[in-house]
Amino acid sequence: MRLLTILAASLVLVVCETTKVKPKISSKTLQADLKTESLWSHLVALDKIAAANGGNRAFGLPGYTASVDYVWEQISKIKDTKAWKQDFPSLFNFVQSIELRFNDEPIYVYGLTYSPSTPDEGITGELVLGPEGALGCDPANYASLDVAGKVVLVDRYQCPVGGTLAGRVRPAAASGASAVIIYNNVGTNVTAGTLSAPSTEFVPAGFINQADGLALKTRLQAGEKINAYFQQDQIVEERITQNVFLESKDGDPDNVIVLGAHLDSVQAGPGINDDGSGSALLLELSKAVLKYKTNTKVRFAWWGAEENGLIGSKYYCSNLPVPEINRILAYLNFDMVSKGYFGVGDTDGSSHGSIGPVGSEIIEQIYIDYYTSQGLEVTPAILTNGSDYASFWGILNKPFGFINTGTAPAQDPCYHQACDTINNPNPETLTINARAAANAIAILSTNGPRLLPKQTINATMANTWRAAALEADTFGLMDLDGLGESHLGCGHEV
Repeated sequence: MRLLTILAASLVLVVCETTKVKPKISSKTLQADLKTESLWSHLVALDKIAAANGGNRAFGLPGYTASVDYVWEQISKIKDTKAWKQDFPSLFNFVQSIELRFNDEPIYVYGLTYSPSTPDEGITGELVLGPEGALGCDPANYASLDVAGKVVLVDRYQCPVGGTLAGRVRPAAASGASAVIIYNNVGTNVTAGTLSAPSTEFVPAGFINQADGLALKTRLQAGEKINAYFQQDQIVEERITQNVFLESKDGDPDNVIVLGAHLDSVQAGPGINDDGSGSALLLELSKAVLKYKTNTKVRFAWWGAEENGLIGSKYYCSNLPVPEINRILAYLNFDMVSKGYFGVGDTDGSSHGSIGPVGSEIIEQIYIDYYTSQGLEVTPAILTNGSDYASFWGILNKPFGFINTGTAPAQDPCYHQACDTINNPNPETLTINARAAANAIAILSTNGPRLLPKQTINATMANTWRAAALEADTFGLMDLDGLGESHLGCGHEV
């Protein structure tokens, strides 16, 4: 009899342990789970990874591989979840050597991504001014200029075709220039710039700081003859990299909230605010969220090759089967969340005009209500398509929202610079934003299916959206400059 009693008691214990129910998620408890020390520990780890790998965590280089390994180590410890990696190809570039001299005086130059290399001996030629502003976008305006075989100096400007960099190189190249040097139109140091894709229409091209360009322009206009020497050796090749995912096992599989942050940095620096901060936020938020019961399924994504043009999130969205597309309810993006103002994506267009898919305005209001309740001022953030929300908008037409602390020098003077180290972020800003994210996911994982509309699509609709991907309404660069923004965002210094 005693043995039966013991067995019965053991059976009850086993059943109780097996049927243990997670507590229901709530904003208050989830926010309380997010501690500054834990958030900060991930930034410290990512900073150490960059320091041990050439000063960056950029796609195609050892620092990014080590960052993936770090995230995987963290999320693989979380019970009752599904974690996986997604391989994808992306064009990698690396400038092996570069030199720019004017009358034998060296000057800093950034090798534009996808620029052709010069001959080994470099290019030597007279420096001449190209047409300024809108005139420099049209090869016809070079007709009266003698640029054949010479090095053209031109200002950065938003051209109707090719953007601010490729749009300046093509007209000069078509007119016979041997090389093109573009000077920046804002005062921040040049650490990024892309021609978007390799092309036979390009000649070797470099990007220099505004102050240096204006000084050269003044000398040329004064009649000084300047001899230019430009040498660049750039690798451009396809490399395989990875996105990383973590997903709850419970929750409605037909209603999925996706949260994402890019894991890579630029080659110029460690990327601890951009976007180690978003990656750290997701790591701590995922650990907290997955302790609770949610009505929706929740998926966390760490994107690769964002700084190369949102490649990881584009690949993911472009390769989702239609049934999986229909299961996604909304996307939340976290890119630069630890230095600057409290920015919320202006998805209702009330401040800047561009409007996200229906339901995006509800996510925006959730964020605004939270910051307002904390006595914090909200800055409406422009929809530039400069971060990974653009993939969910342009390719999948999903409701989205994002928080961002700004990229202008007034918000983060270390944006895309070598100084974006552990000394750059603000721990209080990071914690506040993490708790704003916790409030948003607590609401949406509970009431998202009731609050947000969901459109069911077929294969024809999906293919149509993919064909027109990223053609959503965005601001031009000149508009952004007028509003205190100096670029189109990560991966889009075009």
